[in-house]
Amino acid sequence: MNLFEISQKVISAVAEIEAFIMTEFKNFERHKIELKGVNSLVSYVDRQAEQFLVDELRKILPQAGFIAEEGTGQKSENGYNWLVDPLDGTTNFVHGLPFIATSVALMHKNEILLGVINDMVHNSMFYAVQNGGAYLNNQKINVSETTSLADSLVATGFPYEDFDRMSEYMNMLRDMMRRSHGLRRIGSAALDLCYVACGRFDAFFEYNLKPWDVAAGVLIVREAGGIATDFQKGDNCIFGRELLAANPKVYPEVLEMVKKNFY
Repeated sequence: MNLFEISQKVISAVAEIEAFIMTEFKNFERHKIELKGVNSLVSYVDRQAEQFLVDELRKILPQAGFIAEEGTGQKSENGYNWLVDPLDGTTNFVHGLPFIATSVALMHKNEILLGVINDMVHNSMFYAVQNGGAYLNNQKINVSETTSLADSLVATGFPYEDFDRMSEYMNMLRDMMRRSHGLRRIGSAALDLCYVACGRFDAFFEYNLKPWDVAAGVLIVREAGGIATDFQKGDNCIFGRELLAANPKVYPEVLEMVKKNFY
């Protein structure tokens, strides 16, 4: 199978688990959540959805390993790996906020080959394959044409368990509030990246992210014509726990700000 054929099978698997997640979203009871760490929530929905996806992805590419949020499957050290976040935005899910997503990416070593993100509440399936463009419900998408930060809407994610860089983060927020149209925090890095890719946001930055949060979204942004790097313009944004994504015209201004405030 080529990458496009694999991506279509992944889309089918992600779509299949949507009904389960959405049914639980409408009827979820808060006493069923568990605490993994400070402000880090998990539920049976995360675990069951991840197990289903891992089982389906094994059928598609049996030789691939897994880097999954709830620890299902084993990582391959030298070959292909699926990066799976069955429910990005678990805190939103628990509180009934309609910004949740399933995110799946395929990597070979450090190269992202495909990404699929299902914005299920809004019936929006985002996907991309390497060198094949980015799509929303089979329609090609592109990042915005906004030319300056002053005219930009910027997304971010607030620290929720790692507060070591809080002062730097607050300084960044102050600068961004003064220099942009505004900031939004919707609580799902996967969706933040998709919304950059289709031009709803002009830029996104966050630190302390996990690989399964961002791998699919990074590829979707890049295939939509955007730039995605770490805070120092490097390529360590998947495993380096910091990410800046933006359209090419706004990216230099935001990069200057994150380098000033974080380094």
